[in-house]
Amino acid sequence: MRTVFRLFKIARVFALYRLDTFIQEAPIPGYLRFLLLFLPSRWFIRARAPRGERLRLALEALGPVFIKFGQMLSTRRDLLPDDLAVELARLQDRVPPFSSAEAREIIERSLGRTVTELFAEFQVDPIASASVAQVHGARLHDGREVVVKVIRPGIASVIRQDVGLLYLLAHLVQRLWSEGRRLRPVEVVSEYEQTIFDELDLRKEAANGSQLRRNFEGSEMLYVPEVYWDLTRQNVLVMERIYGIPVADTDQLRQREIDMKVLAERGVEIFFTQVFRDSFFHADMHPGNIFVSPDNPASPRYIAVDFGIIGALTPEDQSYLARNILAFFKRDYRQVAQLHIDSGWVPADTNVNAFETAIRSVCEPIFEKPLKDISFGMVLLGLFQTARRFNMEVQPQLVLLQKTLLNIEGLGRQLYPELDLWKTAKPFLEKWMRERMGPRAVYRKMRQQAPDWLDKLPHMPQLVYDSLQQVRRLDETRQALLEQQDERRIRSRRRGLHSFGAALVLLGVAVLSALPEGRLLLDQMPWYGWLSGALGLLMLWRA
Repeated sequence: MRTVFRLFKIARVFALYRLDTFIQEAPIPGYLRFLLLFLPSRWFIRARAPRGERLRLALEALGPVFIKFGQMLSTRRDLLPDDLAVELARLQDRVPPFSSAEAREIIERSLGRTVTELFAEFQVDPIASASVAQVHGARLHDGREVVVKVIRPGIASVIRQDVGLLYLLAHLVQRLWSEGRRLRPVEVVSEYEQTIFDELDLRKEAANGSQLRRNFEGSEMLYVPEVYWDLTRQNVLVMERIYGIPVADTDQLRQREIDMKVLAERGVEIFFTQVFRDSFFHADMHPGNIFVSPDNPASPRYIAVDFGIIGALTPEDQSYLARNILAFFKRDYRQVAQLHIDSGWVPADTNVNAFETAIRSVCEPIFEKPLKDISFGMVLLGLFQTARRFNMEVQPQLVLLQKTLLNIEGLGRQLYPELDLWKTAKPFLEKWMRERMGPRAVYRKMRQQAPDWLDKLPHMPQLVYDSLQQVRRLDETRQALLEQQDERRIRSRRRGLHSFGAALVLLGVAVLSALPEGRLLLDQMPWYGWLSGALGLLMLWRA
């Protein structure tokens, strides 16, 4: 019954915000276009707002799960038109909080103690409420201030129900819309399902936060609050409380005399440090998750929260990505095309010349602008869209990277409009490439592998002896195989000689005995049969 009611609500929202216009614009079968003519909403409700705004409002009306889905969908600029992606990026987690009594019950059930035993002070009213969880302020008995994040009660069943409906809609889009297969809606829903269910386990978020904190321990660029593992469970996360200025509050930042140029450049440096030094980057760096410490305005430090979505790159992806970016800004499109093939992002049989031409046609217009006006995120988007025409498979780690880069880039230029992202990033990339490819990198790798080598060193004589024995046995086996092949070849030759000799003998006998005595052939050519038989006997003797 709940499913039927939910479907009715979806249909009502669909009609109210005239989402049928999305279907009208799509190349759908004629019979579906004919059926759309009979929708009541088409005749009684006017679609006044732009389509992106109507889609955003519809997702907000459908509740937290659809809001979260819209946020995730806004990151897939490789699949959505720009107007929809930009509008969906405006979705906010302004969800009404659930009751404090329920929050206390979840905390006490998860941690096995009462709230008064756990905390010296617990704020009843939440300080933030999102689609999946809400956050309460608290104080430990030793005086440390913390925040307590609590998963919404019953949200897992709501998510399963709504994800099932999303799968239904995705299959319909894929079947009925000719562009549906290219947009891969089922794959998008599957990615969303994995992401949102991962966010339901706060232990994963805590582990991500702890790793990020270790990566930037002692850093003047980024501070990550401490996780209190003794008070963290699947439904509850307790973390150090931080105080900072929201990064989007530029007026307050300027009032505190924060150096906006340094702040913007440090944001870019933090991103590239996470991606290329650590291969572990915060992939949900929208303004609501980023704060600025006002303690040192001349050397501002970021503070990050909410570590539910983390991205990672393999060493191979790191190398190819850095070389791609450097080659792009050198306008070496041949190398960009070849790197895509070498990395396995496009099939090995891709025509390099055609791919290079396609990349050039997309990238050359960008260089008509000053470097400071070139968007890194849009560069990657253009490259990925071009590569997709050459059957480039979806690379989830690159999609997260592009989303994060767009967030960082937009944030940096909001803080300091004159930010030259290339000028900031190029030295970092070149230094990283030198460190990765140069003598220091070789020495570092040897140092890393030295303990393993030392551990195996005592076994080396035995391993060498075993290897030599295997080589000797291999040589003996190969020699035996060669001898067997020679023997088979000789036997085959003998069989051939036997067969041919016997055939000649039989032919001679047949010739000598086939004609009656006194015939011309026998009188004039008695040697024919004798010669054939003699040759046959000779071959038999040779064999």
